[in-house]
Amino acid sequence: MTEYKPRIVDSILQDKLEAKGAVLIEGAKWCGKTTTAGQKAASILKMDNPKTKDQNLNMAKLNPQRLLKGETPRLIDEWQLAPTLWDAIRYEVDERQKMGQFILTGSAVPPDTDEITHSGTGRFTWVLMRPMSLFESGESTGEVSLKSLFDGSLEVDGENPLDMEKLSFLICRGGWPMSVGLKDKAALQQAFDYYDAVVKSDINRADGVNKNPERVKRIMKSFARNQGSQAANTVIAADILANEVEKVNGDTVHSYIEALKKIFVVEDMPAWNPNLRSKSAIRTSDTRYYVDPSIATASLGIGPEDLINDLRTFGLFFETMCVRDLRVFAESLDGSVYHYRDNTGLECDAVVHLRNGKYGLIEIKLGGEDAINEGAATLKKLQKSIDTSKMKAPSFLMVLTGLGDYPYKREDGVLVVPIGVLKN
Repeated sequence: MTEYKPRIVDSILQDKLEAKGAVLIEGAKWCGKTTTAGQKAASILKMDNPKTKDQNLNMAKLNPQRLLKGETPRLIDEWQLAPTLWDAIRYEVDERQKMGQFILTGSAVPPDTDEITHSGTGRFTWVLMRPMSLFESGESTGEVSLKSLFDGSLEVDGENPLDMEKLSFLICRGGWPMSVGLKDKAALQQAFDYYDAVVKSDINRADGVNKNPERVKRIMKSFARNQGSQAANTVIAADILANEVEKVNGDTVHSYIEALKKIFVVEDMPAWNPNLRSKSAIRTSDTRYYVDPSIATASLGIGPEDLINDLRTFGLFFETMCVRDLRVFAESLDGSVYHYRDNTGLECDAVVHLRNGKYGLIEIKLGGEDAINEGAATLKKLQKSIDTSKMKAPSFLMVLTGLGDYPYKREDGVLVVPIGVLKN
């Protein structure tokens, strides 16, 4: 049996179980939801077990309470296959009047919510789980802590173990738990297998509508090319028309991307809206991201060598990897990750904003002195535009890099931190 690699979400799940009767863990297929939930569960029901699936689905309609019997916390894996279980669990939580009774896991939003009559408010709490960060998979040393930075400790130290070859491999391998520890070729194959599963079947589970696999491929490929941008659906449709023979309109692109969101393949980044001294108009469009950079590289059919030979694409997908890690880290700190852009062209790649009002501004650069200087200048400019009489000043300014031997603080106060030393 493979040894369980601790996840940052472990402590979040424990806290949630102590606070609510039922916890729903959502996230992309293969990101480790069932394995993580299984560490806390005292009994398990796998709704998609081929041997008992039909029986389970029938029982969910006829006598759902029967499926809920078992030691607690009871894990109901792939619960969305039987949406009627939602109300049954809500009722059972009310009856038992105890915390930590159920853990639900699902890799898709239920396509049909007509059978759900109650929102679950007061009984359910949610956890969004993502693929592994580099710290969780053991590729980051964790010598620089985001929490420490928010706590005011801005002196950084450490040594980055990652070079260009390793970084390109990690981008293409992704944060899929089953790929960690495999030989390079086998590890890289996991992302392609994931992509194939999305194209051929998983996307259809989102809404129960069969989709043209070739069209799915084209849209996912275009989405990959538009990573880190605020590209509208019409822009992606035009991109497909420019590169393929089949005509696709914005409405079609929207329906496909919504399906990808429902199976947690795509997770766009919302815009950040600070109080500004200037009258700059803040752009509110979401920024496009896959939940893991390996989905993007698999969509384009490229590998580590292709990234090294195309540094622009390398930088694009490095940003996606950093966003994935920052989201994992922010979640454990009661925070979220946003993007800033205004009508003057001022832009910040990531703003980690905590529930208590603290925030950090982060520019993501693959490496190189010129790029770091550019990122630092952007951060300082944004810092000056924020009205600190109406909101807190940023806790830190950081250029998050891929290359570079050590983290350090510049004379202007901006931190330069390689992703290979960062943790939550």
